[in-house]
Amino acid sequence: MEMGALNNLARLGNGVKTRRFSSYDVKGGNGDNWPIKAGETRVLGEVAGAGCVKHIWVTTSENNSNLRRLVFRFYWDGEETPSVVCPVGDFFGLGHAKANYFSSLPLQASYLGLNAWFPMPFVEGARFEVSNDSDEDSFLYFYIDYEAYETPQENVGYFHANWRRELVKKVDAPVGPNAYGRDHKLNTTGDDNYLMLDAKGKGHYVGCCLHLDTNETGWWGEGDDMFFVDGETWPPNMHGTGTEDYFCGAWNYNQLHHAYSTPYYGYHFKGNADYTGKHSQYRFHVEDPVYFEESLRFSIEHGHANDRQGDWTSTAYWYQIGRTEALPDVGTFDDRVPYSHGGLERWPGKDRRDLPL
Repeated sequence: MEMGALNNLARLGNGVKTRRFSSYDVKGGNGDNWPIKAGETRVLGEVAGAGCVKHIWVTTSENNSNLRRLVFRFYWDGEETPSVVCPVGDFFGLGHAKANYFSSLPLQASYLGLNAWFPMPFVEGARFEVSNDSDEDSFLYFYIDYEAYETPQENVGYFHANWRRELVKKVDAPVGPNAYGRDHKLNTTGDDNYLMLDAKGKGHYVGCCLHLDTNETGWWGEGDDMFFVDGETWPPNMHGTGTEDYFCGAWNYNQLHHAYSTPYYGYHFKGNADYTGKHSQYRFHVEDPVYFEESLRFSIEHGHANDRQGDWTSTAYWYQIGRTEALPDVGTFDDRVPYSHGGLERWPGKDRRDLPL
């Protein structure tokens, strides 16, 4: 795909216009950000006709979990429910509401300079919203660069992105002989896995970012990835061998010596040497999308046979047509605030003793 883009640089456009929505100061001054007040939803841009988003850049502050305070919702072709529902920081691959540096092909973060290069085509129009459902004001600088077409692209899916969060708990899995005849905990359904994506329609999955936060010592990465395509039952055809294996690493990410990023995969935020703390990893299926005709359910074990616990969040990215159900919502701002280790824990409605951390 990288070479394809380079090979097409000399190709002249035919009926293509390059357009942009941005937060620039329309009066010619230097007030180049939009205030997003408490309880407010603002339309960043709306366009009629065919086109394709080519690049999105934003920045805001990191203070007070602000990267989880603001939520993107993108709508294609007049749909009633959005195809993108995601906190702003998580949309660009930042977990834990923390700024960071990493460089992948579709997403990049230069601390708080956040970029997305996923193509996002539309046929009849698009609307881009950001909302602030908290009780504190915020702000956003942004560019949304897109192309407007005289003729819609053919045979393309609509871009989707969705954020999920779960306080995963240990599962009392049955014990039995494994493939080598040794007694192990067994997971023969995938029912208790952490759910990354549950999509219905026709499309293809193109990647995810997974973030976890735990006080529990010991390696959490023995969980297998499982792709249930078009209603498959366990075991699915695409069944993995471990969390760091799915994210293209190995051997406990080399004992967590350092974070790293590559175009298609990375371990871009590392926690403590005893495996506690905050961790982030990503995997993009640019060369190897996971195709589905009717449905896709993608999940991953939280530890072998789901024997680990913690605060897990993720963003999945995919293209599809034929979606008839609304994507899961992201909850209130209080539902999105990260769990803090060193200071005052903030988790409304839950007692500290109830937290599986």
